[in-house]
Amino acid sequence: MTCSVAWDDAGLPAWGTAPRSDFWVAVEQNGPWGARAFTQSRLDQATGAAIEAEVLAAGGRPLLIRRPASHADHADHPRRRVYVAGGLAGTPWLLTGSVAEPEVVLALPFDQLAEADPDALAGAIDWLERLDEGVLLVCANAKRDLCCAVRGRPIALEADRAAPGRVWECTHTGGHRFAPTGLVLPSGQSLARLTPDVALAALRAADAGLLASETFGPWHDRGRGHLEPVCAVAEAYVRELIGEADPSALLVEEAGSNDVEVTHRDGRAWRLWLAQQEHPEHLPESCGKAALTARPWTVERVETGP
Repeated sequence: MTCSVAWDDAGLPAWGTAPRSDFWVAVEQNGPWGARAFTQSRLDQATGAAIEAEVLAAGGRPLLIRRPASHADHADHPRRRVYVAGGLAGTPWLLTGSVAEPEVVLALPFDQLAEADPDALAGAIDWLERLDEGVLLVCANAKRDLCCAVRGRPIALEADRAAPGRVWECTHTGGHRFAPTGLVLPSGQSLARLTPDVALAALRAADAGLLASETFGPWHDRGRGHLEPVCAVAEAYVRELIGEADPSALLVEEAGSNDVEVTHRDGRAWRLWLAQQEHPEHLPESCGKAALTARPWTVERVETGP
């Protein structure tokens, strides 16, 4: 049994498992990917290592992307699509462009991307422009985990047929046990157990600058990566509770050990106490790894404010 099937059967929540990131940089690279894709692909090894290191050092997450089915036998590309997403803690934005050489990506001001003004950034980087629609990245890195390829690729192909050019396969986003997994840009919301309907709903909502209600709840919503896990769980809980689709409507602050305050911009407030409970079953977090004690997040108590 693969890891994701085991977690599906156990019915465990995905809340609080989003990869931590203050911004995202995705670079197109066709062909096969190894487990460490930035240095195990057709991308120049030194360039790939440098992009990965620079993005991570600045608090972001780098990904390689490719069109669905652009694998080992697909010819390389004359230009590469690049996506840069930031503003995750406020109003998320997405820039895109194409480059002839991947080394150009290294000129991005990585230490500014989390809070950069997107129009100023596009004005300073001549190959970047605003993109006012969403994109969906579906993890399909088979060398990192079998579930991502077996369950992720069919979702990416089907979603791409319905929304051509807006769906990409991507490298490791963590959470293999929740495959098929996806990342919505610009919001930075990580999704679990993707279906074609959920994928397309996420894209439609992103076009309007919103999160899709179809993604709410512990089955599909891994959270938003600019938040620490306990805060991401609290935000996701309140978002589902009130049906809030605007990504910038909620302010989340950790109030103590595993208790979090969530405030809506209209003045409503909630205080949540959370815990990680040990699940009685031992489950693998990734295919090929030993089973461990699962510790999913739960909301123990909620108090509402004004």
